[in-house]
Amino acid sequence: MAPPLTRRTLLQSAILAAAVPAIPATAATGASTAALPPPAAWSLLPFGLEQVALGPGVFAAKRKLMLDHARGYDVNRLLQVFRANAGLSTLGAVAPGGWEGLDGEANGNLRGHYTGHFLTMLSQAYASTGEQVFADRIATAVGALTEVREALRHDPSVLNTDGRSGPAVENVRGSYRYVDLPSGVLGGATQITLAAWVKPTHDAGWTRIFDFGNDTTRYLYLAARNASGVPRFAITTGGAGREQGLDGTAALPLNQWSHLAVTLTGSTGTLYVDGTAVARNTAMSLTPAALGTLTGHWLGRSHYASDPVFAGAFGGFDVWSRALTAEHVAALQSGPAGGDLASYAFDETSGGSFADASGRGLTATLRRTWGGPSHPGFLAAYPETQFIQLESMTGSDYTKVWAPYYTAHKILRGLLDAHLATGDDRALDLASGMCYWMYSRLSTLPAATLQRMWGIFSSGEFGGIVEAICDLHALSGKAEHLALARLFDLDKLIDACAADTDTLDGLHANQHIPIFTGLVRLYDATGERRYLTAAKNFWRMVVPHRMYGIGGTSTGEFWKARDVVAGTIGATTAETCCAYNLLKLSRTLFFHEQDPAYMDYYERALYNQVLGSRQDTAGAEKPLVTYFIGLEPGHVRDYTPKQGTTCCEGTGMESATKYQDSVYFRAADGGALYVNLYSPSTLTWADKGITLTQSTDFPREQGSTLTVRGRRAAFALRLRVPSWATAGFQVTVNGRRADGTPTPGSYFTVSRTWRDGDVVRVAMPFRLRVEKTPDEPALQTLFHGPVNLVARNSATAYLEFGLYGNAALSGDLLPSLTPVSGKPLHYTLDGTEFAPFFEGTEDPTHAYVRRAEPRIVFGNTESGVANPAKAGGTTLLDEVWAEAPFTGKPALVARVRTVVDAWVAAGLLGAADGAKVVSTADGATYVP
Repeated sequence: MAPPLTRRTLLQSAILAAAVPAIPATAATGASTAALPPPAAWSLLPFGLEQVALGPGVFAAKRKLMLDHARGYDVNRLLQVFRANAGLSTLGAVAPGGWEGLDGEANGNLRGHYTGHFLTMLSQAYASTGEQVFADRIATAVGALTEVREALRHDPSVLNTDGRSGPAVENVRGSYRYVDLPSGVLGGATQITLAAWVKPTHDAGWTRIFDFGNDTTRYLYLAARNASGVPRFAITTGGAGREQGLDGTAALPLNQWSHLAVTLTGSTGTLYVDGTAVARNTAMSLTPAALGTLTGHWLGRSHYASDPVFAGAFGGFDVWSRALTAEHVAALQSGPAGGDLASYAFDETSGGSFADASGRGLTATLRRTWGGPSHPGFLAAYPETQFIQLESMTGSDYTKVWAPYYTAHKILRGLLDAHLATGDDRALDLASGMCYWMYSRLSTLPAATLQRMWGIFSSGEFGGIVEAICDLHALSGKAEHLALARLFDLDKLIDACAADTDTLDGLHANQHIPIFTGLVRLYDATGERRYLTAAKNFWRMVVPHRMYGIGGTSTGEFWKARDVVAGTIGATTAETCCAYNLLKLSRTLFFHEQDPAYMDYYERALYNQVLGSRQDTAGAEKPLVTYFIGLEPGHVRDYTPKQGTTCCEGTGMESATKYQDSVYFRAADGGALYVNLYSPSTLTWADKGITLTQSTDFPREQGSTLTVRGRRAAFALRLRVPSWATAGFQVTVNGRRADGTPTPGSYFTVSRTWRDGDVVRVAMPFRLRVEKTPDEPALQTLFHGPVNLVARNSATAYLEFGLYGNAALSGDLLPSLTPVSGKPLHYTLDGTEFAPFFEGTEDPTHAYVRRAEPRIVFGNTESGVANPAKAGGTTLLDEVWAEAPFTGKPALVARVRTVVDAWVAAGLLGAADGAKVVSTADGATYVP
């Protein structure tokens, strides 16, 4: 174990000085870990991932797929965007693309977030397996991010690439770097030649090779590609509409050196590419002298702010005070240049300036478009500009600002997890630096500005940053960290939820769910009750009122009105991130209040949406996780959503490497062990000197066997009785039935001094049941025990099924279905196969079906009577079976008679038909 964190260590890592000191790059080892102190407010405590080993089963199989992805994906690809932003070598790595690429959605404004998710996945994988490959990848990433932060704190430095004959200067795409030339470079010339060697590496339009001007009115430029993809030179004193220009005839090749030259003399301009004239314009009356005094003389940067920065390399730039002949331009292909106004070879190998060989001493400087250096502690894959712009925004525009504090959270969380998993103090230092930077920025803003920022859709989203900062505060004890966490309070939301006022309609779901986990952690740190009350009330506003059967929530990423579920079903329901964050919130609330409803929800969402969001196939390039899980009829899950590297793929990587995190909890005083989930696993409870092994194939097995090994230990074993386990839940200890009556939706307690070899058997018979949507009761989803069953059918309209035909006396609807041989949890009904939602296939599925019971049938015996319904949709059969389970056939028949008499009396059923119904019920044969 790593030595405990001392006050001195924490102060050193808190970054109080004006500069962030570099920490020597030392690789962490598997033996070095750090612990997060549990809050005093928690009455229950979790076990670490390293203390709970998964056994063979559905969870282990899904996790293996993700672990293989974690082992195989090149972390340098994730680091590419960070290194590029800092102007460091990207080691030839290709950015992942999608949300992590400049060509992705909203110009890649969320890039960097995925690296944080990946770090968390690696940390969880290392904690769970102890495999050194995961620790090594963490060390690589943390080392690189340390170098990135250091580079951002300084002026840009030359990055070299191979030139035509020696070094050249490279501008990596995403580095925002350009060369700033002195103001006298054009010399007020009336004739001129400008020539450059360039090697473009990206085909973005309107990137400038050079641009000399004041603004977007007076300038001259040479673009590597215009709107048609060919080079363009232009000069103007009246903006774009009055440009005098020269357009090339072919695109410059990527990743190859090209020579471009422009000459202006008299009224003639000529554009040369590789020594050949490709354009001539004899009506060009403007010269540099006509532009007057200009303020910006740039290589690689445009005076149009929306134009991208040139990506590629410069191998030379020269300016002559005359128009070179065609022969002279051709000779530049192999001979020296030597411009008399300016001449740059760009063969420097260090520093940030470039010598002028013209004799005029016009030294050029390498700069960043966003200025710099960055402020102490700043770490991101893009400049500080998104954070700055957010402070003045009044409405959302994610093409300009896309949730910078959300991305900061992912990076911060990944760094904290890396530190906790490996003990790498560099990760803690980076995390502390980020929080120092955020506090320095946010603590100076007016409260009204903060409230406006956090209320902006998408741009103001900050994810689970409060939870992460509270975790850092638990490690550091620094008042600044707690103060920073409170700066994210969104008072309007907190106050409404604390008052139990539901204002969720129209809100972006995943923007707000993680806020409440952070509020619980703020309660832990401050004792301020409104935080915890708001979180509890919020949870109950979502579960079950905005929850789908699989545990997911949101439609098109947003919430609708309370209890509108059927009315929201479509192709973009159940964003996967929402389930991930609701699980975190449920877990955190359960540490405070052992309400079994939290763990009932946890089981629902984990065994259905979360498991089902991961495709059951290997994926080296992508984690193969859904974004939305459409619940519309015939929906086919998309495991490669959008352009890739999305938020849901990130949380999906995390979910698949921490399946065991809530199987067991322990009472803070050590007096009880909670078994929350039935899952094959082995718990090592070191404080008690025991292991507890669950042997089960749950949920394919309807029960679990728990075996205690080790020394004698006294504690209460609390076994969760799922709310769906309405009959037959039974516990035996060493073959003898345990005292007590299990109650669905509670915990069954066995208190004793446990001995080595004690065996506890939990039996929990499954039954098929339906859950109705509150706004359209006939639209229902099927469950067998904890498992949501979906119909596999390509139809795009709701399928109709009846289920009462052979219902059992217990109320179990399963006898109406036929098991599929050799396929556990698979059934058929009316020729359609039903399968577990958790199977990650690409079959078209129906998560909801329309219930249709047109005829009254008992035990597969037809009565010949139509099944009448009341105005609200409740049918006669609904009322009969609502009283299940029945102790026997006489009890069922008595219930039928009672219901029939009431319906006849109400005029809803004729007396003769009522008699037929009772007779049919009495004559039928039933499954027990």
